Amino acid sequence: MATDTIKKVCVVGAGMSGLAAARELRHEGLAVTVMEQRSDVGGQWLYDPRTDADDPLGAAVPVKVHGSMYASVRLISARECMGFSDFQFVPRPGAAGRDARRFPGRREVYCYLKDFCAAFGLADAVRLNTRILHVAVAPPGEEARGGEVRWMVRSVHVEPDGSEDGVAAEEVFDAVVVANGHYSQPRLPKIQGMEEWSRRQLHSHSYRVPDPYHDEVVVIVGCGDSGLDIALDLSGVAKEVHLSAKSVEAATATPAVSRMLANHAGMRLHPQIDRLCEDGQVVFADGSCVVADTVIYCTGYRYSFPFLDTAGAVAVDAGGGRVGPLYEHTFPPALAPSLSFVGVPMRVFAPWFFEAQARWVALVLAGKAALPPEAEMMRAVEEYYRARELAGVPAHLAHAIPVVDRSEIWEFVYRHSDLPRMEDWKVELFMSSLLNSKDDRETFRDRDDDNESIREGLQRWRLGAGAQYEATLAAAACSSSGNHVHDDAEALARAPKPPSPALCQVSTMKTEQHQII
Repeated sequence: MATDTIKKVCVVGAGMSGLAAARELRHEGLAVTVMEQRSDVGGQWLYDPRTDADDPLGAAVPVKVHGSMYASVRLISARECMGFSDFQFVPRPGAAGRDARRFPGRREVYCYLKDFCAAFGLADAVRLNTRILHVAVAPPGEEARGGEVRWMVRSVHVEPDGSEDGVAAEEVFDAVVVANGHYSQPRLPKIQGMEEWSRRQLHSHSYRVPDPYHDEVVVIVGCGDSGLDIALDLSGVAKEVHLSAKSVEAATATPAVSRMLANHAGMRLHPQIDRLCEDGQVVFADGSCVVADTVIYCTGYRYSFPFLDTAGAVAVDAGGGRVGPLYEHTFPPALAPSLSFVGVPMRVFAPWFFEAQARWVALVLAGKAALPPEAEMMRAVEEYYRARELAGVPAHLAHAIPVVDRSEIWEFVYRHSDLPRMEDWKVELFMSSLLNSKDDRETFRDRDDDNESIREGLQRWRLGAGAQYEATLAAAACSSSGNHVHDDAEALARAPKPPSPALCQVSTMKTEQHQII
């Protein structure tokens, strides 16, 4: 697609990935409209205390309540590993209501994304309370340009309670970037008796606070991050908490679960659920059983794009875990580059990886980078799928890029973007946090046992990144003031990016700071 044909781009979603896409697209001079169905930016980090009482399992597609965040959430990765390359996630202890901890709570991430939006003048590009109903290839018409694929986007305004006002608007865009996240549509297990069980069942999507489960017997299905966090959240109020793991051996392979069981007398570990009985019994695969008041399914999420109509060119598989075909997790070959996805990969350094995806998309749409021919992209996708299958990776983990095998992540970022390299100490910090979480789930976020190389890296980071963060916000505030000539948010976003924190160090530190992974 020629550079001069790309004028208008629609970004679906104003969460971490959508904001990254908006910034990068504007930086390349493209006209961007971000459509966000909620009342503010932030995606899942914008906490919503509401749940759908009529559908606590989240079985409806799409779910009525988009938010899945529970109140007690804290990051499982250190903030130093969770920032954009040129706008690091620094603590702001002097700002009201901010959380300066290394592993802060959900609101701090939301505030950071709000700051990012303000720093790069993105607010005027975002249409809040706007739900996308349908995205499809636009029919040929007056706006068609040389046979290029264009997109008709139909949207509707939504009220604070989620209801639509009934008046839909249609607009044609040159390209669409899908960045609506993948933590809203629950993935549910199939368990005998699940439909007939008369007691309370919900997916973690509908869990917010522990209070409603006071003095209850609760069964939690799944021992992943959310399952363990919710089990700990409930341990102080529930009568008993029973964890059900796909494999007891795997769950106890690291000390974290064993420590939880030892520290909480009312907590038990069981194998998979065999069946649910009408009298309230939950029968496990080993024959043991418990009479429960509530079952909470912490079983993950499905990819879901109910608004997207590509006539089969790109689809979500039956299990909800693979979006395809997507070249490099980003472009569907048959519709590239006018359709792209940012934020699909899991288990990556976010938002750094999503920033690289967004940068690549922006460069391609601006005509500064080229994609291979469609047939070549399809071959690459098929080879990737075969390699994953041969490695025994389940289909629902098709987009889970293993952080412990960093080569795929680095190769993508450095091949498709000009982002600065991830410093060694950050990778070391990330890995040590991961290992600590497997050792003691309750204390790993508040440990202070960094080695010397991490401590030195942290000191340099705080000096450079903190000053840059405040300077970027201050410059944005000046630019948005009516008393200054630079009051155009789009001009601000197009301006050269501030240097990365690594470049803000004094010259004597440069060599050490720029170690290559």
